[in-house]
Amino acid sequence: MSRESAIPRTPEKPSRAETVAALRPRYQADLMRGTERFFEPRRTDCPWCGSTWLARRLLTKDRYQNKPGRFRLDTCRDCRHVFQNPRLNGDGLEFYYRDFYDGMGEIELGNVFAGRDKVYRRRAMFQEPSAEPPKTWLDVGTGHGHFPEVARTVFPDTRFDGLDFTAGVELAERTGRIDRAIRGSFPELAEERLAGSYDVVSMFHYLEHSTDPRAELRAARRALRPGGHLLIEVPDPECWFGRLFGRFWLPWLQPQHLHFVTVANLREELTALGFTVTVEEHREPSDTVDLLGAVWLALNAIAPPDDSPSLAKPPGRLRWLLRCAILLAGVPALVVATTLDRLLLKPLAGLGKMSNAYRVVARCDASAHSGPR
Repeated sequence: MSRESAIPRTPEKPSRAETVAALRPRYQADLMRGTERFFEPRRTDCPWCGSTWLARRLLTKDRYQNKPGRFRLDTCRDCRHVFQNPRLNGDGLEFYYRDFYDGMGEIELGNVFAGRDKVYRRRAMFQEPSAEPPKTWLDVGTGHGHFPEVARTVFPDTRFDGLDFTAGVELAERTGRIDRAIRGSFPELAEERLAGSYDVVSMFHYLEHSTDPRAELRAARRALRPGGHLLIEVPDPECWFGRLFGRFWLPWLQPQHLHFVTVANLREELTALGFTVTVEEHREPSDTVDLLGAVWLALNAIAPPDDSPSLAKPPGRLRWLLRCAILLAGVPALVVATTLDRLLLKPLAGLGKMSNAYRVVARCDASAHSGPR
């Protein structure tokens, strides 16, 4: 036996086409029962303030994975809260999240998040350099743990735990990006296992995914020690570009984003829970990809992704060539949009409602732990 033949061969990774083909039977079995079962009953009142004065904000499709269904966002005319209506139920969340952050989409999204070290470092530097470093930090909605990995370079002696619903959090622990993986519902876990355990709780672009943002805020209060800090970053539904670009505004991210809390509503809720808001930032958290995102989503609307396992059959050669041609023709528009985002919109992010996201830092007062829960 030759030396070469004695070396075990590593199984080749399946191609994307093979992966899609393997996933297709499960998707088709789900879709045979229709997409209506993925939604809760439509609400006639605002989930934030209870007002019945609602107006449609937009109606759109899944422009990312090209899964079937139509998704509507409503605005409350009283408190300005924006929410998905009707909202996805548990089965719907599982179906539309499947292969987006994990599974087939794990590598692609992982590469996006992994290339944001400067953003993550700025997020971690929320306190004065002279302040005592936090001993324990919980990153809620941590995904694969890319933020804690970078935050550890700012606070090397801090213990970073990560919490998420998906298996990505367990991968984050195995790769050493976090010290402990916690998988499950934050509101449920905070009541007993996590109560009073952390100096910092962070929620970066997490609340918009939650079915009950208020419950998440109460959980953060429960998990924090007196004097601890809560860091929140979310899309700003009052951003001018959200109205200008409509369904082509990237932060709407349908169907994954369920709630869009205005900064006024968030500050009011945090105050009621016993927090003191110490920082409100609009310029720095703005991810200025509004024009680029709009062009990309428009191209996806003209030529939708055609290799989705939710489609009954793979695309034909002609359809594949047509999508390639449209994307190629759109390259100049993508380049121009990227240039304008960086050179024009980024310097203006802090003016008026130009920012597409905002960040709040809130201190948990000692009295918050003695009040009603």
